[in-house]
Amino acid sequence: MTNAVHIEHIAHPSPLSAEQRAQLMANPGFGKVFTDHMVTIKWTDEKGWHDGKLTARAPFSIDPAAAVLHYAQEIFEGMKAYRAEDGLSLFRPEQNARRFAESAKRMAMPVMSEDVFIEAVKTLVKADADWVPEGDGSFYLRPFMFASEAFLGVRPSHEYTFCVIASPVGAYFKGGYKPVTVWATDKYTRAASGGTGAAKCGGNYAASLVAQAEASANGCDQVVFTDAKEHRWIEELGGMNICFIMDDNRLITPPLSGTILPGITRNSILEIAKEEGLTVEERPYSFEEWKEDAISGRMREAFACGTAAVIASVGTVRYDGGEFFIGDGEDGKITARLRAKLVGIQRGQEEDRYGWFHKI
Repeated sequence: MTNAVHIEHIAHPSPLSAEQRAQLMANPGFGKVFTDHMVTIKWTDEKGWHDGKLTARAPFSIDPAAAVLHYAQEIFEGMKAYRAEDGLSLFRPEQNARRFAESAKRMAMPVMSEDVFIEAVKTLVKADADWVPEGDGSFYLRPFMFASEAFLGVRPSHEYTFCVIASPVGAYFKGGYKPVTVWATDKYTRAASGGTGAAKCGGNYAASLVAQAEASANGCDQVVFTDAKEHRWIEELGGMNICFIMDDNRLITPPLSGTILPGITRNSILEIAKEEGLTVEERPYSFEEWKEDAISGRMREAFACGTAAVIASVGTVRYDGGEFFIGDGEDGKITARLRAKLVGIQRGQEEDRYGWFHKI
């Protein structure tokens, strides 16, 4: 079996007109508007990766006994393309490819090579280049894979479908970069040691939804999870990592201990923060510390980070029993500086000394 996969281009019979596309992109929201095409690649025990296609985006036809529907063998990635001054670009796509491979290993699924993963993503971006927004918008890409064999039995599937779809998007949170309010749950757990916390699989997010509903019921934008054993140590938000900035120029973030998703945005911010003169500490940080440091003023800023939201300041923390505020409740100065640097590199507007900017 070879790593190379030919992607056949099948002409779209009726792509949207420029006028229809512009109307949809005028106010796309997040994850609600989708482009004309998708890329699919099949995998079987006998053939490995094969039958790559760029086709019109369309519903899947799967058997009611498809393994994904019963045993949740599914993984995905979140990444973005941008319209830079001299063309289209991706941001660190090899890191998404590597994390996708690690997720596949954890979920007993076949590993796709970096080259094939990136080629599939680039193929879709090129095909739907007219959908990549100008200005502050971005082009959200969703590569994913699911078990498509029809069988009822607890074992890894013998067949899988890989797909990439895309969506032009605006800001993840309403109000743009306005500080968000988060809910610290002591009732629900996102992941436990030995589980799938470090894999980007749908089950992790399904498990977080009831906690997210609890957060919404308490007037919050996102939920914050603590560890499964003691419900003491901060781990991550429902869909993002979290960082804390102290008054002595330290940036503290929970360590990657197997229960936290290794965010590519997180990793990038930590690199930028070091260059900006911050002392980065990846260490356990408790909810009580967070509360005490915020109330005392030792903590100046806190922010959530991820591909979708990029960097969002945290202004208020609510929990069962009260709430506390971080800083002056505004978008923090260091947070804004880190965001500007990161977004500048992503869009080709800042010098990229890291080799993260990937021109298409």
